Amino acid sequence: MKMEELIYSNKILQNERYKQIVEHIEELESDRIFCHHDMSHFLDVARIAVLMVAEEDLPIKRDIIYSAALLHDIGRAEQYINGKAHEAAGAPIAEKILNECGFCPGDITQIIEAVRQHGNADIRDKADLTGLIYRADKASRRCYMCKAADRCHKAPEKRVQEIRY
Repeated sequence: MKMEELIYSNKILQNERYKQIVEHIEELESDRIFCHHDMSHFLDVARIAVLMVAEEDLPIKRDIIYSAALLHDIGRAEQYINGKAHEAAGAPIAEKILNECGFCPGDITQIIEAVRQHGNADIRDKADLTGLIYRADKASRRCYMCKAADRCHKAPEKRVQEIRY
């Protein structure tokens, strides 16, 4: 079976706006002791989501999954600087990047909604991109290895204590 090419998600990686924002987030998180929102996290979310799609037999294209995963935390800099929720801050940034990369309107709408909703527990069980990115984002955390677990704000029952994907 031939794997689908990651054409559009690779366009995101080459997008200057995207690269600058990700670099800015990394700078803002340089002293952060908790989970980072960097390329390693974005790719963990994407790869876990791809596994979930296979396991749950969902009709979501791999390129769309990777694109949403790459963009889901793009509003973090705005959150750190202005206090705005990163999900809300990230949606218009993601829209600009997706337009610059030539995504079709339907895919843009779907990805923006996943960015906007990825922190909303109410969508956890949805069998669409929003629920998928929510679940993959939560599953990507490595709480079982965290050196700052004793200072984490997350309730112990919400921490990932074992490898699931």
